Amino acid sequence: MSTISKPEVPVARGLQLLQPSGWPQPKGYANGVMAEGRLIVTGGVVGWDAAGRFADGLVAQVRQTLENIVAILAEGGARPDHLVRLTWYVVDMDEYVSNLKALGKVYREVIGAHYPSMALVQIVRLVEPSSRVEIEATAVVPR
Repeated sequence: MSTISKPEVPVARGLQLLQPSGWPQPKGYANGVMAEGRLIVTGGVVGWDAAGRFADGLVAQVRQTLENIVAILAEGGARPDHLVRLTWYVVDMDEYVSNLKALGKVYREVIGAHYPSMALVQIVRLVEPSSRVEIEATAVVPR
């Protein structure tokens, strides 16, 4: 097993990106992350504000969802670069794919250039009928 870490993308102390030799370089996610430290796990986070109002549309909801995740991480003394995994649940994969450029921009504005392991799953619906996306996050804060 070989490991890599792009020099232009800082990786938080205590985290190591895992990239098997000969595999194509992933774009916008990591194949694996090895970490040591304090674990922070969120529930499914949606794109509503503190008053429970949903942002309009997928891109705006993703922005709010990521901002909500950053706020939860901060409560535990973590930063976005401590993320080791994100699991995205979307109600419409075509909507997600047709907004990739805008979603990437929002991601970089909120999270930065840190790309943890990620999974994307289309589901039939979310508990909150107005929600277009729900994201679970796992972070590890170095000791």
